[in-house]
Amino acid sequence: MNVVDSSGWLEYFADGPNAGFFSMPIEAIDDLVVPIISIYEVFKRVLQQRDETAALEAIAFMQSGNLVDLTRDTALHAARLSMDLRLPMADSIMLSTAREWDAVLWTQDSVFEGIEGVKYQPKR
Repeated sequence: MNVVDSSGWLEYFADGPNAGFFSMPIEAIDDLVVPIISIYEVFKRVLQQRDETAALEAIAFMQSGNLVDLTRDTALHAARLSMDLRLPMADSIMLSTAREWDAVLWTQDSVFEGIEGVKYQPKR
C-alpha cells in the first residue's frame, strides 16, 4: 500500500522534475490510500494556481484510490507523531494514515527525511 503526500500529487499533476518518482505509487490505484487531508491540500493549491475546473479534475483522479476519512484514532495517533517527530499537523496526519494502512509514504517534503516507512526524494 502507498500514500502519496500532497507535495507528490502536486508534482505529479504539474509534471515536475520529480513526477516520475511519484508515478508508480499514484498509478497503482488498487494499492493507493488517499487521506482526506490530501484532497483539501491539492484542491486548494490547484485552485490557487489554475482554476476550479482543474482542481476538480485533480480531485476526481485522486478519488480513484482508496479515500480515507480522518478518524478519531488517526487524529490521536497523528497528534502523538506530531509531538514526537515535530511534524506539522497535515504531515502528521499523512504519516499516521500511512502507518495505519501499513503503507509507504511517498514525499518530497524534507520534514520526512530519515523517518521510517517514508520514501523521500529531495525536491529538485
